[in-house]
Amino acid sequence: MSTAELPKVQKHTRSEDIQAMLIGTLIIALGVNLFTQAGLLTGGSAGLAFLIQYSTALTFGQAFFLINLPFYILAIWHFGWNFTLKTFFAVFCVSAFSDITPMLVTFEALDPIYASMTGGFLMGVGFLMLFRHNASLGGVNILARYLAEKYGISMGKFQMAIDCTIVMTSILVVDYRLILISFVGAIALNMIIAVNHKPGRYMGNV
Repeated sequence: MSTAELPKVQKHTRSEDIQAMLIGTLIIALGVNLFTQAGLLTGGSAGLAFLIQYSTALTFGQAFFLINLPFYILAIWHFGWNFTLKTFFAVFCVSAFSDITPMLVTFEALDPIYASMTGGFLMGVGFLMLFRHNASLGGVNILARYLAEKYGISMGKFQMAIDCTIVMTSILVVDYRLILISFVGAIALNMIIAVNHKPGRYMGNV
């Protein structure tokens, strides 16, 4: 196919960005709710937020919002204000939706393995929607994207390494059996990103 025959890249509109971020963060919040009710963990800034939630009086949403504040400096410096403002909005939505969702959705019985796998897939899909609309959930996501664009390091593989490290260091807070099950969620989440977030595979405004 010649260059003239290639389809033009259609940039996302502002309304499309807002819609994707709202839906993506709602999906992520549902995954977070599955993890919380099963007592599981994940990696990155979300994993730290889970640890704080399990060991202090803060909710996941409160901890997640506070953890992400320092990473906005890197976001502004390398990705600009547009990306940073979108990320701030996404972080705010996840923080709010994660605290609201337990008021609307509860489970009488929830198998931890199912919660880990399904929650991981849900969060991975939500992350992917944010990435494709030039946003992220801050924290390790910002660092992972910076390393991917600067040095060509796979976002999925880098995040998987960080996530597994955080899950392993949580032994003092969470039962080791739940930690082992949490690895399933970390792999499920990052498998979605590693398989679907590749250069040239998506023609949107990323």
